[in-house]
Amino acid sequence: MREYLKELTEIPGIASREEQVRDYIKNQIENKVDEIFEDNMGNLTAFVPGKDPSKRLMIDAHMDEVGFMITKINDDGTFGISPVGGVDPRVVKSQRLKIEGKITAVVNSMPIHLEKETSKVVNYDVMKIYAGFSNKEESSEKVNLGDMVTFDTSYLEKDHYALAKAFDDRVGCSIMLDLIDFYHKNNETPTYDTYFNFATQEETGLRGTGTAASKIKPDFAIVLEGTTAGDNPENTPDKWATHIGNGPVLTFMHSGLVLNKEIFEKIVDTAKNLGIKYQYKMRTAGGTDAARLAKTLYGIPAGVISVPCRYIHSPQSIIDLNDYENTFILVRELVFKTEF
Repeated sequence: MREYLKELTEIPGIASREEQVRDYIKNQIENKVDEIFEDNMGNLTAFVPGKDPSKRLMIDAHMDEVGFMITKINDDGTFGISPVGGVDPRVVKSQRLKIEGKITAVVNSMPIHLEKETSKVVNYDVMKIYAGFSNKEESSEKVNLGDMVTFDTSYLEKDHYALAKAFDDRVGCSIMLDLIDFYHKNNETPTYDTYFNFATQEETGLRGTGTAASKIKPDFAIVLEGTTAGDNPENTPDKWATHIGNGPVLTFMHSGLVLNKEIFEKIVDTAKNLGIKYQYKMRTAGGTDAARLAKTLYGIPAGVISVPCRYIHSPQSIIDLNDYENTFILVRELVFKTEF
């Protein structure tokens, strides 16, 4: 388990630029599933036949991470960036970035000796990204408008914790790869025909999953996510959405959707029967691809199961690896042993 998590989180891949993530996943699942196909939005779907082919189950996780694009090349050789997805500018100041996964850059920051107003938020329109170039002509030879920019973060594990960028939603992608490995290595068969969909462009409007579902035509779906913890040391428990270490997060409602009651209760009952620690998402901000599925075709019912991530959408997000493992155990039971 977790064989793929390190490499997945370190690959760059913002919305619409998921190709490196998709190629990595495709290489891992070739010869392990019965069919692999892509669509015009770049979604990658792997099919595994089930014991009961009368129903189709879609397991979904998105490949894209939050990040930036180059939107300006300045005369002094620095760059301007705009966010792709929700990135708080407060977590960007002084950070190390990668342009197209190759060129190292750093975000400007006024030293405290010159800037006494330390509570001031530096917005994107005044950020400058320095990559060692001296002028516009030099930087334009290496970097183009529209180039992808991501946080430059190396994966780290210590005890039962892991730190990385892009846990949202590479944890979901990693769990799906673990499930495919379980199918391949143990000769297990899912309850229903199962489609593992690695989706695109979730962070910019839940765009990829609906296209994939239109081809798959599932009867129901389970969306796997990395979700907000909110258990920052400065926050009181009443402000927590979830808590790392308290198990998989089960969502009954989020922005834009109240989840299907029957699927939600099936997920809860399965977690109880397994005897694993689980928790509910206690704040409803944020959305998932389940909201898109509800508006696709005939309205596809879905459940959402997430791994809680502290400092989500930042260069240094933290998960508890026990949460990851229990999420895998819960989803494995739902896919291979449960009837809906």
